[in-house]
Amino acid sequence: MTQPKTQPGSLTRRHFLTTAAGAALATAATLSPGRVMAMDPIKTAGIYTVPVEQQWVSRIHKAALTAQERGDIEYTFSENVSNTDYARVMREYAESGYKLIIGEIFAVEAEAREVAAEYPEIAFMMGSSFKHDDALPNLAVFDNYIQDASYLSGIVAGAMTKTGSIGMVGGFPIPEVNRLMHAFMAGVKETRPDAKFQVSFIGSWFDPPKAKETAFAMIEGGADLLYAERFGVSDAAQEKGVLAIGNVIDTQSDYPETVVASALWHFEPTLDHAIEEVRNGTFKAADYGVYSFMKAGGCSLAPLGTFEGKVPQAALDLVETRKAEIMSGAFVTKIDDSEPKSM
Repeated sequence: MTQPKTQPGSLTRRHFLTTAAGAALATAATLSPGRVMAMDPIKTAGIYTVPVEQQWVSRIHKAALTAQERGDIEYTFSENVSNTDYARVMREYAESGYKLIIGEIFAVEAEAREVAAEYPEIAFMMGSSFKHDDALPNLAVFDNYIQDASYLSGIVAGAMTKTGSIGMVGGFPIPEVNRLMHAFMAGVKETRPDAKFQVSFIGSWFDPPKAKETAFAMIEGGADLLYAERFGVSDAAQEKGVLAIGNVIDTQSDYPETVVASALWHFEPTLDHAIEEVRNGTFKAADYGVYSFMKAGGCSLAPLGTFEGKVPQAALDLVETRKAEIMSGAFVTKIDDSEPKSM
């Protein structure tokens, strides 16, 4: 049986995960397709097109490691998998006895869905720009719907910009990026109604130098605060002495005088629900995006840390008010997937 191929640099981590940690876990045994014995870990594979250190994927990886530490899954992964290789790696994991396969298929939707159809007994949970298809019952989709936290970070940003000029650097103008930018912009308008935005996309999920250069250009154009959807933006902000707002992960420890706040994504609720469904034999085609909402514990605003006492109290009060309203359902952050424009 062919073993899943990993890219250089990932084998050591995978070997550790499947020997040091996995040795203590029993091989998953099935009672019926999709159903796993109550105490056995579910063999789970992650397939990622970027390094596991990348913002978005790092949250999935972190949640999987946490689930493995609990004994819920036996986890291995492949990183830096090219789009042309993605379907092959999916098949190899499927042929190797994995019961839950997670990853991101934004650029390989058709091919990935064809593979899932070939293995109806395996649960696939994939990051996707498209909705689930009931005709493909073993493939569920998810996305980082963290617009609630992005909106709150915008409130803070609007209170911290001095010029009202904000630069926003994204990877690609796809729904999962667009909605966060729109939510952030809406939050900014709460505390800085006259704010102006420079919006640009670098055409890559992981190109820090390009993101940095784009951010430099925005600073030259008058931006005194940057929305760092990609790695590299906060580096530019730090070098030029302007502020930044983080996305998905908290990087303030790396940029203590630069990153004011960050919208955090917590993938644990999404993965934990999938694990429960696989274990119960009830996994089905569904949209797991709702588990990224703040109400589900899927996102939050990072602590202010080094910026404690530096953000105007009026903005902090508004953040707390909106957060309470979001949790109660009294306020719903608008989801706008259209491409944001400079304004």
